[in-house]
Amino acid sequence: MTAATSATSAARTRFAGRTALVTGGGSGLGRAMALAFAAEGANVVVAGRTEVTLKETVGLIEEAGGTALAVTADVSRSEDLAALVGATVERFGSLDVAVNNAGVLRAGQPVAELPEKDWRTMLDINVTGVLLALQAEVKQMRTQPDGGAIVNISSNLGAHTSLPGAIGYGVTKAAVSALTKGAAIEYIGDGIRINAVSPGSSDTTMSLRPGESEAERAERMRGATPLGRVSSTEEVAAAVLYLASDESASVVGADLVIDGGAAA
Repeated sequence: MTAATSATSAARTRFAGRTALVTGGGSGLGRAMALAFAAEGANVVVAGRTEVTLKETVGLIEEAGGTALAVTADVSRSEDLAALVGATVERFGSLDVAVNNAGVLRAGQPVAELPEKDWRTMLDINVTGVLLALQAEVKQMRTQPDGGAIVNISSNLGAHTSLPGAIGYGVTKAAVSALTKGAAIEYIGDGIRINAVSPGSSDTTMSLRPGESEAERAERMRGATPLGRVSSTEEVAAAVLYLASDESASVVGADLVIDGGAAA
C-alpha cells in the first residue's frame, strides 16, 4: 500500500465508531453532509420536519452500506431537540458530532417591508433553533469522556457581507456566527469544540432566484463571485467534516467562509 493510498483509506474512516447528528438533513446541504459522514464511517442521525425526505436520506445512506436513523423534529421546540438527542444516544450510544444546519430563507423585501411573520420565522428557526440545539447537544456531550464537536451552519450573508432584500436573513446568520464564537469559548474546557461554516451560494434550490433555472444561475454566478460559480454541496460538506474531525483539534470558534471569494 502506497503512502497516498494509506492516507486516502484513513480519511475514509475518520468517523468510524462515531455518531453524527445533522439537522435539516432531508435535502440540500444537510443531505450532502449526512452522506459524507456516513461515507467516512459514522452512524448518522438526520433530523427535520419532513419525514419523507429524511427517510430518503436514510435510504441513500443504507444503499451505500451505511447506518442511519431519521428523527422528525422541529428545532424551534426545545422538547423536540431533547427527544432528538435522546433518540440518538439510545440508538447509537453517544453523540460525537452535531451539525446544526436547519434554516430557512425569507428574502425579496427591503427591511422596511419585511413581513413580521417572515422575520419571526427566521428568528425561530435560524437563531433560536441553533441555540436550543446547542443546549441539548452540549448537555449530552458534557457527560461523555471525549466531549464532542459541533458545527453550526451560518452564512456569508450577515457577519461577512450583505445582500439587499436578504438583510433579515443576514441578521439571523450573523447571530449564529456570534453565538458560535461565544459558545466555543464557554465549552472548550469541557472538551466540546464548536465552530461554524458560512457558505455562500451553493448547488441547492435555496440559491435559485424565483423562476430561475440552474443554467441561468450558472450564467449569473460567472460574474457574481471571483470563483465564477456556486460551491458544490460536496465542497461545503468537506469543510464541515474537517471541523468535526480530529484534524482540526486546535480549531475553536472559527467561522469558515465557503463562498468562492464573494466576501473577500
